[in-house]
Amino acid sequence: MDKAKSKLLARKNRHSRVRKKVVGTPERPRLLVYRSLKNIYAQIIDDRAGITLVSASSMTASFKKELKKGNDVAAATLIGKQIAEAALEKGVKQVVFDRGGYCYHGRVKALAEAVREQGIQV
Repeated sequence: MDKAKSKLLARKNRHSRVRKKVVGTPERPRLLVYRSLKNIYAQIIDDRAGITLVSASSMTASFKKELKKGNDVAAATLIGKQIAEAALEKGVKQVVFDRGGYCYHGRVKALAEAVREQGIQV
């Protein structure tokens, strides 16, 4: 097994272990983070109803007006602010943070801190 495949498999295993415990409810939905090499994505999900309440990514037109790159800490911070503002409009004040099997540093940490700064309890 090559290195890239084993890293992906390890991340998926970590994510499945976390998902056994982290569940989004209508009162406290799940904030999911996914990062690729070029972009970062975030969703707020109600797992009981099986719906996505809010989503934001570095591929949207509104994001590209402000920043060109979607794979750095500045991009993650902006996505965190965007998703927090959209969540507050929907009435979401608390979320459960699902880091998606990624280590809590860099872009994932920047996104979570940006959401907290906007007033959502993570």
